[in-house]
Amino acid sequence: MSHTAPPAPEHADEPAAARVRHLTKTYGEGPATVRALDDVSLDIAAGRFTAIMGPSGSGKSTLMHCCAALDRPDSGSVHIGEEDITRLRDKALTRLRRDSIGFVFQSFNLVPTLDARENIVLPLAIAGRRPDPDWFDHVIDTVSLRDRLGHRPNELSGGQQQRVAVARALVSRPRIVFADEPTGNLDSRSGAEILELLRQSADDGQTIVMVTHDPVAAAYTDRVVFLADGRVVDELHHPTRETVLEALAGSA
Repeated sequence: MSHTAPPAPEHADEPAAARVRHLTKTYGEGPATVRALDDVSLDIAAGRFTAIMGPSGSGKSTLMHCCAALDRPDSGSVHIGEEDITRLRDKALTRLRRDSIGFVFQSFNLVPTLDARENIVLPLAIAGRRPDPDWFDHVIDTVSLRDRLGHRPNELSGGQQQRVAVARALVSRPRIVFADEPTGNLDSRSGAEILELLRQSADDGQTIVMVTHDPVAAAYTDRVVFLADGRVVDELHHPTRETVLEALAGSA
């Protein structure tokens, strides 16, 4: 497969929320060196729901962490909007993560001593900002948490905790939301609720990128990008469970 032109949104005129160019990342030294990303180039369409898939060790989580400014590549560039985040110093990176990026972790990453409302607004509170009241109400109603805002994480189900985490990622109106296996710790019903929530957020114009191994989860997205051995090997638009399974079988 040629890597001269990055896999792009289905429609060429769609703006890109993120642009990845020639990204390389290795871990270890000498014979133990692992090339997690090998010259990856990719455009992420704004206002779309994109899935990143591939076998264990394919580089999908490393790609997400580099795009979300949680890890630095060895070479190449990542633009979020017009900002080349690979050139930013730590203070500027912290500001960018706070203002432009939302992140949903598989393990929820909630603060156990804070209630749901406090967890949701925590990034804004740290930044010294207050949530927009109308937007906060919209997010809370979208995630169906209004009657649980005063509850701490240990008083919430796994699905409710992940809805808190999604609300936290959305409430600051970031340019892009990254979700790393967001349904991995949930039962199928709770997982479906989270996927429907992410789908609705994308339909409302939020850019979402999700790492997943689940063809059912991928079928909620607009586009699936497949990685293998640190490289982009295929992509699929308007995926269904069946077409994702076929693509996975073909790249195995």
